Amino acid sequence: MPSPAVVIGVDSSTQSTKAVLIDAGTGEQLAVGRAPHVVSGEAGARESDPEIWWRALCEAVAAGLKESGLPGRAVTGIAVAGQQHGLVVLDRAGRPLRPALLWNDTRSAPQAAALTEALGGPEAWTARTGSVPVASITASKWQWLRENDPASAADAAGVRLPHDFLTERLAGVAATDPGDASGSGWYSTATGAYDPGLLDLLGLDAALLPEVAPTGAARIGSLTEAAAEALGLPAGIAVAAGTGDNMSAAVGLGLGGAGLLDHPALSLGTSGTVFAASRTRPASPALNGFAAADGTYLPLACTLNCTLAVDKVAALLGLDREDAVPGGEAVLLPYLDGERTPDLPTASGLLTGLRHHTTRQQLLGAAYEGAAVTVLRATDELLSACGLDPDAPEVAARPLRLIGGGAQGRTWVETVRRLSGHPVVIPGNGELVALGAAALAASAAGGGDPVALATAWQQSGTDRQLPPVERDTETWERVTSVLERASGPILGGS
Repeated sequence: MPSPAVVIGVDSSTQSTKAVLIDAGTGEQLAVGRAPHVVSGEAGARESDPEIWWRALCEAVAAGLKESGLPGRAVTGIAVAGQQHGLVVLDRAGRPLRPALLWNDTRSAPQAAALTEALGGPEAWTARTGSVPVASITASKWQWLRENDPASAADAAGVRLPHDFLTERLAGVAATDPGDASGSGWYSTATGAYDPGLLDLLGLDAALLPEVAPTGAARIGSLTEAAAEALGLPAGIAVAAGTGDNMSAAVGLGLGGAGLLDHPALSLGTSGTVFAASRTRPASPALNGFAAADGTYLPLACTLNCTLAVDKVAALLGLDREDAVPGGEAVLLPYLDGERTPDLPTASGLLTGLRHHTTRQQLLGAAYEGAAVTVLRATDELLSACGLDPDAPEVAARPLRLIGGGAQGRTWVETVRRLSGHPVVIPGNGELVALGAAALAASAAGGGDPVALATAWQQSGTDRQLPPVERDTETWERVTSVLERASGPILGGS
């Protein structure tokens, strides 16, 4: 029996790499290979050696091939979706000059504030890039590097995002896509190109940057002999431009021009992320106005503290993550790593409303509530940026698609339902970033719109559909009141 045509979608995240083998004809998931990453740093620093990402990609592909039992020659295309915003600087041989600064490295908060002021404020940035610099944005990290490691900045022969670095290892071509590029801080969503004025402001030579492909599904080259040998795949197969992890998840969900528009998705992982594909170019200082992988836009908001922060609170309390009840009078804002949305990079966790009768389980529930309210406030901003009224009944009836590790947790799901009042959909496929990357690879190898491909691959009946419950406005108002009153004097906001 002949082997199916197979594509590989790679999800290179903060903590690990997953390589998912997909039957390009049916969308059937044939195997998943995994390999861990190493993240180091303290006091706001978060760094990884990019060479670890490449080794993890090779290990994950090998594990996936072994699990599937398929020969490498069955694979026809590959694409990488990577963690956004990380800064990789390369020497002339394409080797990293230093560890990459990751998206959740907050040391560049002062540089972000200085860049915002230098261009004339948040509105000036959103008009050009769709986003205001914060510590996570790559431009802020480049400025930090120039000031704190000037030798590496001066010696850089290439500047890449994490997914760009891996794609270049695959194809030998320096390429990116509009989606991931739009998270750099030097790409204009207004013009669809690198912004010369911003590059001048950053002291960054455009020659150091990869070419921007039309979409994440564009074939930017073929797998090189060296990469083929390292991966156990045939040389010459299609390599797609790939994209950022959030853009790829949108493709995997069927969000885009050939699918659903203005439908929000919440990713509950290390970070809490909300996004939607839209034809409306977002320009809200409260959001990241990204480009999508398919030619639409992807307004997005990201909070730094989500499942990892709540798990830390559970560990401090000596509780299982599911051993939680509503917080009662207690409010716990679990901003353990600072916060990105709202922009509070120097914030720490805040607990208030503690009483003699407050239980450990309530404190854990309050941590869930604090994290959930933070990401749901961003959801309302997102819906507004799409031209919708978040309070309109027809908008409130629009389901929230929950993805990420938190979507598998009972308390996370019920907390989001209770505080949002929206119906909830939990997609049956748990590897949406890799699935989206596989759709990009299939499009590069054989043609077709990647969002349409991913939609066709979705298996009916595998999604969990949960009806809305009455919204807990009392808890919502209590948490938002604390957040608004504490943002300036306590949490460090302006």
